[in-house]
Amino acid sequence: MNKLAWLIVSPFFASPLFATDLMQVYRDAQDNDPTYATARATLDAGREKTPQARAGLLPSLTLSGNTIWNKNEVSIHDGPTLSKPQYNSNGYQLTLSQPLFRWQNWVSYDQSKLQVAQAEANFVQARQDLILRVSQAYFDVVYAVENLKAVRANKTAIAQQLESAKKNFEVGTATITDTHEAQARYDLASAQEIAAESDFEVKQHALQAIIGKTPGPLATTRKDAELAMPQPSDMNQWVAAAEKDSITVQVQQANADIAARELDKQRAGHYPTIDLVANQGHSKSYGFISGVGTTPFDTDYTNVGVQLNIPLFQGGLTVSRQREAAANRMAAQSALETARRGAALSARQYYLGVTNGLAQVKALKAALVSSQSALESNKLGYEVGVRINIDVLNAENQVYVTRRDLAKATLDTLVSQLRLKAATGALGEDDVAQINALLDPSTGL
Repeated sequence: MNKLAWLIVSPFFASPLFATDLMQVYRDAQDNDPTYATARATLDAGREKTPQARAGLLPSLTLSGNTIWNKNEVSIHDGPTLSKPQYNSNGYQLTLSQPLFRWQNWVSYDQSKLQVAQAEANFVQARQDLILRVSQAYFDVVYAVENLKAVRANKTAIAQQLESAKKNFEVGTATITDTHEAQARYDLASAQEIAAESDFEVKQHALQAIIGKTPGPLATTRKDAELAMPQPSDMNQWVAAAEKDSITVQVQQANADIAARELDKQRAGHYPTIDLVANQGHSKSYGFISGVGTTPFDTDYTNVGVQLNIPLFQGGLTVSRQREAAANRMAAQSALETARRGAALSARQYYLGVTNGLAQVKALKAALVSSQSALESNKLGYEVGVRINIDVLNAENQVYVTRRDLAKATLDTLVSQLRLKAATGALGEDDVAQINALLDPSTGL
């Protein structure tokens, strides 16, 4: 192993006491992932839709004031100017307005509740996505390390075979062909090691981008871990749950309801509005009284009344907005149906991913036992001269391939279990904890 490669992976061979499990990595991601932080802030913003819409149903109170400088000339027609008063007129007014009938505002209030529900569903989606991203990145690193360990173990075994082939050739018990074959396998293993080191580094940086720090040693799956079948075991039940409860479906359902309310709101543009209006104020100004001249006036007033507005013609704006809202409602309904079909497809795919993965894990465990037995048999046969070097190299490679495939099948099945729960909108921290229970911190990589 070269020095650089050791520096890359040495943290993952540290003391098992420092192994970090999936739940801890998930906690770190919750605190440091910028995408999740964005979703949290977006949720806070979305929750403000309801108080904003409620304001359209509540009274408004406005205080206004003014001061105006005036310069007037008072004169007799074709006669002299009598006065040129210059003065300030001042006043203030307190206005109270209470909507009595504004159907658009009521529809907007109903809409706001749906918008808040949509924002909350989007946040749940972001939380599920975080679980999936963290889990995928976590197991990618675990697999990358397992792959690197297997590659190096295979390389070490080939190196031993190469050394043995060289010695046997020197004493005349093997041909040069055995040496060349072992050398070719060794060179290939060296190239695979470089690729595995690079892949590990890439996967480590991907996890680091989520949790905001360099990951330490990670716990891997327990050797006695048993992967469970999905419950319920009927795929159709998972499909039905996905069509109804998928977060994507929930978001699109809320969007369709919002679009329907928008059509109602635009129709309300034809309806009259009724408001209760009250004014109280004071003004000070100047006027001209014959025989007296310029005289100041102080006025205090209070007005209370009902204001009716009836839209008659707005250049076709309201009708156009109705047509736009109707088209958007149709588009939202189509998007909802697309979401349902997509959720059903995802549920089927991930259910089959879990069941097929479980079958693969079982088969690969048996294959690993068989390949290890075959390797031992070929080594013994080579020692007694009934097997050639290439047979041993092939058997060693088969063990490496089987061990690698078993690790990948196991980790892929765990991720598929999480994705299946996500397809039905039911993925949460409890599922992370269940997966985490299958990990052994004492086997930190």
